[in-house]
Amino acid sequence: MSDKTKGKLGLAGLALMIFTSVYGFNNIPRAFYMMGYGAIPWYIIGGIGFFLPFAFMVTELGSAFKDEKGGIYSWMEKAVGPTFAFIGTLMWYLSYVVWMVNISSGILAPLGAAIFGDASIINSIAPWIMSLLGVLVISLVTFFSSFGLNAIKKVTSIGGVAVLALNALLLIGAVIVVIAQGHPTMPIDLHALTTSPNPTFDNGSIIGFFAFIVFAVFAYGGVEAVGGLVDETENPKKNFPKGVMMSAVIIAVGYSLMIFLIGLFLDYKTGGAFWEGVKSSQYNFGNASYVIMDFLGQSLGHAFGMSNSGAHLIGNIFQHFMGLSIFLSLMGAFFTLIYSPAKQIVSGTPEKLWPGKLGKLDEKGMPRNLMMVQWAIVVIIILIVMVVNLAGGQDGQHATAIFFTILTNMTNVALTLPYLFIVYAFARFKFNHHIKKPFEIYNKAWALIATVVALVVLIFADGFTVLQPLIQPSSVEGTGLSPIVSFATMVGGPLVFAIIAIAMMQVYKSKHPQEYAALHELDASEVSEEE
Repeated sequence: MSDKTKGKLGLAGLALMIFTSVYGFNNIPRAFYMMGYGAIPWYIIGGIGFFLPFAFMVTELGSAFKDEKGGIYSWMEKAVGPTFAFIGTLMWYLSYVVWMVNISSGILAPLGAAIFGDASIINSIAPWIMSLLGVLVISLVTFFSSFGLNAIKKVTSIGGVAVLALNALLLIGAVIVVIAQGHPTMPIDLHALTTSPNPTFDNGSIIGFFAFIVFAVFAYGGVEAVGGLVDETENPKKNFPKGVMMSAVIIAVGYSLMIFLIGLFLDYKTGGAFWEGVKSSQYNFGNASYVIMDFLGQSLGHAFGMSNSGAHLIGNIFQHFMGLSIFLSLMGAFFTLIYSPAKQIVSGTPEKLWPGKLGKLDEKGMPRNLMMVQWAIVVIIILIVMVVNLAGGQDGQHATAIFFTILTNMTNVALTLPYLFIVYAFARFKFNHHIKKPFEIYNKAWALIATVVALVVLIFADGFTVLQPLIQPSSVEGTGLSPIVSFATMVGGPLVFAIIAIAMMQVYKSKHPQEYAALHELDASEVSEEE
């Protein structure tokens, strides 16, 4: 291996990194919990209407700007302009910083399941201890990520393999059960594909179906995060498009296939054990994944002729394995997302845009300074929450719950709104004959169709997310926020992030007008010979 390619991502490494960033195994059992087989058509619509077109757009953009280090920022800057690109990228980046606050403590739930077989065990831990553990997690991940891409690559590879193993277990286990029984446990027909067996779901209300469409679409999010890895990929002209396309197809097919497999061993019929558990709230959105894997283990045990106690033991082992796999998968995603968004926004933007040394990369090409700032932001938020919890008692816990809800609301749309920016930038890129396009999936007609379809799906998904508290007030019950406040925080998040981005870019433009004017220019390698 030459020094030039040493330490870079091969095709398999890139594919695993994409897989751990996008494919959330938890989305599969949770989808079955919400809709049963009825989830499958909506996942197919989400895959065809958003994910595959969007992934192919990322493929074309990444191939055209393969030498750019700034990922989505560089793509949007070259196709549209620097201010547009910075608004979309900063919004996206800050949303991931807030995501880190939630995941720092949330990642301990699957770890609890891996060790004790019960994800809810963390609920018995004092909130201040959870806060300190969250600080420890974000500190360790930041520290090890700062060693460079090799360290990140190792963790994401382990996470990717863990998820693949979980899928293999579900696939093989479900097939063994159906062979032993001679038929699927849950019959599949048109009614099963078009309604939800969930006793809490109102099949007569279109609002519930709209909410699930949004869930299905956003289950496919994250592929843009690997945009900053084009220059870190071996032979990017060949491997980057191949890696994205291969992962995209596997993920799109995998979601629907795995939902179908659950029905091979678990019957969601009215009055059945799973249905009764959902009705009584014993089984819920949070523990559905572990419950379903427990059912798989028990079904396998019975298929092999084991006693009830033996089958329950297998189910318990599967819950432990589920917790371990989800923990490793989340760790892989955490390592990718603590580095990639920061790397993209620092590498793509001009250094003078940032205060102090925030815009500098270290000798390993890592955005160490910005990573330390994001670490500090996350730690400060976690510690503030801890202090309020300790000082306020029950009122403090209520206040911190509302605070987390507001944070989540601010990033709900801000994390996905940049997809609209990227889709629009792709359309501008596609119809700009000055830009060289070494790899093309879409001709101009299909590019226009894909752009319109993706924009419609995304506008609907983001629009419904924002409006749902107003049209379905029950959706915010228990959050501590009124429908109006919930709506305002979801709109306010992107607005605040956009104002920060515009202000930073305007300051840079006024201080360095010539450098700003040159940002939109194409490099020689990016200019098409067709004029």
